Amino acid sequence: MAAKEGERTRRRLSTEERREELLTAGARLFSESPYDDVWIEQVAELAGVSRGLLYHYFPTKRDFFAAVVERESRRMLRVTAAVPGVPVRTQIDAGLDTFLEYVQKHAHGFRAFHRAEAAGDQAVRKVYRETLAAQQRQILEALAADPETAWTEDDLPVLRIAVRGWLAFMAAACLEWLKEPDLSREQVRDVCARALLGAVRP
Repeated sequence: MAAKEGERTRRRLSTEERREELLTAGARLFSESPYDDVWIEQVAELAGVSRGLLYHYFPTKRDFFAAVVERESRRMLRVTAAVPGVPVRTQIDAGLDTFLEYVQKHAHGFRAFHRAEAAGDQAVRKVYRETLAAQQRQILEALAADPETAWTEDDLPVLRIAVRGWLAFMAAACLEWLKEPDLSREQVRDVCARALLGAVRP
């Protein structure tokens, strides 16, 4: 009897653990359906908590979705951070490998993040656009510090457009890869690497 009671007793989670559990459930649902089609009740049911508890952590659905997008934002910026002073070509393969590993491991969160632009909420869109802008800055700073390339201020407008376009290309390629994973990670990495090098070649 005691064993059965133990099986029914869930491990108590810390505040941070419970928050992460809820965000993981939310990422799954938002990755599968548009923002307007996801209900807080669905998230609570998937996470195995009451709706009231979910609202304790996130006052509104907008706050909840924004938290999902912000979490993926932080993850992406960590894995896409460049190393100043190291040739860009040296960093590309390793950086893309790390990023594609993240995409596979956090597929729901990655999809949910890229649904943010289509959401009608300006606060959520703001998080999404700020993340893309930060990724763009990271790459531009790495290019500017590349010891093998003599970039100048005159190159910056073209580089900015090229990098922003490449980020859109990479996101589309990764989303397609998750939907139909016929290519290996190495093949996707090589496609993205060639696209970036072609886009920023002096």
